[in-house]
Amino acid sequence: MLICHSYAFFFKHKIAPEVGLGTGHSIGEDMNITNQLHLLGQCIWLDNISRALLTNGGLSRYIQDLTVTGLTSNPSIFDKAIGNSDSYDKAIAQQAKNGKSGEELFFELALEDLTAAADLLRPIYDQTEGTDGCVSLEVSPLLASDAAGTLKSAKALYAQAQRPNLLIKIPGTPEGLLAIEEAIFAGVNINVTLLFSCEQYLAAACAYMRGIERRIEAGLDPRIRSVASIFVSRWDVAVKNKVPKRLRNRLGIAICHTCYRAYCELLLSPRWRKLAAAGALPQTLLWASTGTKDPDAPDTLYIGALAVADTINTVPEKTLLAIAKHDPLKLSWSEDDHSVDKTLIQFRSAGIELEALALQLQIEGAASFVSDWHQLLGRIAEKSHRTAVPLLAS
Repeated sequence: MLICHSYAFFFKHKIAPEVGLGTGHSIGEDMNITNQLHLLGQCIWLDNISRALLTNGGLSRYIQDLTVTGLTSNPSIFDKAIGNSDSYDKAIAQQAKNGKSGEELFFELALEDLTAAADLLRPIYDQTEGTDGCVSLEVSPLLASDAAGTLKSAKALYAQAQRPNLLIKIPGTPEGLLAIEEAIFAGVNINVTLLFSCEQYLAAACAYMRGIERRIEAGLDPRIRSVASIFVSRWDVAVKNKVPKRLRNRLGIAICHTCYRAYCELLLSPRWRKLAAAGALPQTLLWASTGTKDPDAPDTLYIGALAVADTINTVPEKTLLAIAKHDPLKLSWSEDDHSVDKTLIQFRSAGIELEALALQLQIEGAASFVSDWHQLLGRIAEKSHRTAVPLLAS
């Protein structure tokens, strides 16, 4: 097994062990899974955002007590946050009164939340020299096939936020990769989303490196932050009824192993070493969609199995609260490449065409984001209409 000594790990461990552990916590004291992962060298980011989470101190407590060091969002998350409470009603009514609607109104709401979250996480970002403490905002999914439109939106949202620890989420589709390279060159931090395979990850990594190489050639600062989000549980959902029971909930983890292997090899490559010598930051692997979908599987399924240094695990709030109650895990990340390869062979033997399925999952994921987006905008339009009369009356 090729051991990965990434530069992210080096930077992150310049900070004191107490960072992110919370007041009164120390190594070995009140140890829970999140502290355990922090000490291992894996970052835990919350896969959720809501105005209530910010105003009631929930996010601050997660940072303080559960070693949460970052945060991601998506249209579905915002749809639930806006639809399940009245926390946004006044802001929606005011933005509508100001003449804003649709996507423009949504991004105003989203940036209010995410800039507040970014400010809470800013000390972590500063102490880790930009390798952690970030939040993510997605461009409109309607731009998935529009590289120029994606780039324009990414630059505008990043400039509007004025936060160095904001990442703009762009899907790793063929059109998205074009926008990613240009956005990196333009100095925009990027979270590459909707990656499902080693091949898709490497394509995203190359787009990132091309953007950095162009910045270096132009005499620009190469320290642009990027993460590559590998979606895990959707693999297992897709094959659940197509493989023997003994293979269930094993494919997503095996795919992550192949991506991590490629990640380590890339960081040892002459191409990357040249960029690192110039001051570039590695594009960190991020495990996404790590909430357990199988009711018969433990809620820690993708936590223990994907616990490896120099990576990020984005954890849904429900999963975060569940694992916080667990005693420390026996971490099950395997360094046996032969075992991983054997597992993939078993899936191929069961009739699973991995490359075709990876493409299908990416296409379906993009379509799902579009559906969530339309639902979100419909929710905001309905609330704009419903809250407009009371606002005018006041």
